[in-house]
Amino acid sequence: MSYKLQAMIAAALATLALSAVAADPIKIGVTGPFTGGSAPMGVSMRDGVKLAVTEINAAGGVLGRPFQLVERDDEAKNERGVQVAQELINKEKVVSTVGFINTGVALASQRFYQEAKIPVMNNVATGSVVTKQFADQPENYIFRNAAHDTIQSAMIVEEAVGKRKLSKVAILADSTNYGQLGREDLEKALDKKGLKPVAVEKFNIKDVDMTAQLLKAKQSGAQAILTYGIGPELAQIANGMEKLNWKVPMIGSWTLSMGNFIDNAGKNGEGASMPQTFIQIPNTPKRKAFIDAYLKAYNPPGGRIPSPVSAAQGYDSIYLLAAAIKQAGSTEGPKVREALEGLQAKVEGVVTTYDKPFSKADHEAIKAGMPVMGAVKEGHVALAQ
Repeated sequence: MSYKLQAMIAAALATLALSAVAADPIKIGVTGPFTGGSAPMGVSMRDGVKLAVTEINAAGGVLGRPFQLVERDDEAKNERGVQVAQELINKEKVVSTVGFINTGVALASQRFYQEAKIPVMNNVATGSVVTKQFADQPENYIFRNAAHDTIQSAMIVEEAVGKRKLSKVAILADSTNYGQLGREDLEKALDKKGLKPVAVEKFNIKDVDMTAQLLKAKQSGAQAILTYGIGPELAQIANGMEKLNWKVPMIGSWTLSMGNFIDNAGKNGEGASMPQTFIQIPNTPKRKAFIDAYLKAYNPPGGRIPSPVSAAQGYDSIYLLAAAIKQAGSTEGPKVREALEGLQAKVEGVVTTYDKPFSKADHEAIKAGMPVMGAVKEGHVALAQ
C-alpha cells in the first residue's frame, strides 16, 4: 500500500471519528414524579419536554448533536430524588437536568448538581428558596422558568383582599416543604396588607377528611380559603366544604389547575381560582401549535392536558437550555451556566418570549406581572373574570 493511500485512509478514518464524536447525543436528565398524586404535573412536564426535544432534533439538534433524554421517576420523594440526581450525574453523565416538580425534592437533590457544576432548569417546583439555595456561592447552577411562590402568594392575596375585598381568610396548606413554605409566603403577603389569617391549618398528603381543619376555618369567620397543596388533597378540601354546606371562595396556588383536582372535586371545584403562567387556550399561533402537537402526541382524556402549566414550562425549559448550549458552543456546565446568565437570542416559548430571562443575580425567568389568574370552569381552567 502506497504512503499516499495510507494517508488518505488515515484522513478518512479521522473524519469518521470526528463525525462520530460530533454526533454523540447531548444527554439531558428529566426528573419528576411520573406516578402518584403529583403525576399529572410530572407526566405533563415530561411530555412537554419530549415535544420540544422532538422538534429540536428534527431541525438538526444543537451543535450538530441530538438531544437524548434520560428520564427518571423521583416519586415525589426526597430520598428518591437524591438517588436519581447521583445516578444522572455519575452514571448517565448528563450535561443538564430539567424538571423537579416538588419543592422538597428539588432542595434535597440539586446540591449534587451544584457540586458537579451541572445546570438545573427547574420547570415546575415553585418554592421561593429553590433558586436561592446556593445564591451565596460564587457560581449558582440553579435556574427556573416557573412562577415562584412569592409571585403567586401576592397574586392570591390580591385576588382575595384587593379584588374581592375580603378581610378574613383562612390558610390550608399541606405539611410538605411546598405547602409550608407557601404558607409562609401567604402570611407575608397578607402582612403587607395589614392582615393576619383568621385560621392556619395543616394537612398531610393522602388525607381524605378535612372536616376538622374546615370547621376551625368556618368557626373563625373565614370568608375565603387560601390553599397550598396538590390536586388530590385540594379536592378533599372542596368536597369537605360541600359536606359542611359551607361555600366560600377557594383561592390557591397554581396547583388548583391540576386535572386530579378538577376531576376529583367535580362541581365542588367550580370557580376555584389560581395563578397561571399558561392556560390551555390557543390564543397565539405558538400556543395553538403546542396544544395541537400535545393532543396529537398524547391524546389525553377529554382533550385536556393533565397539567397545562407543567407541560408548557417543560417545553420552554428545553428551548432555553438549547439556546444556552448553542451560545456557549459547548456542553460544559460552567459555560452553559454563563450563557444562561447572558442569553443573547430571544427564545420564543409558549409561556412567553424570553428576552434576557436570567442574569448572574437573577435566575428566575418568570417575573411578577407575567402570570394571570385562572379559574375552574366546567372541567377546564379558563381566564378568571
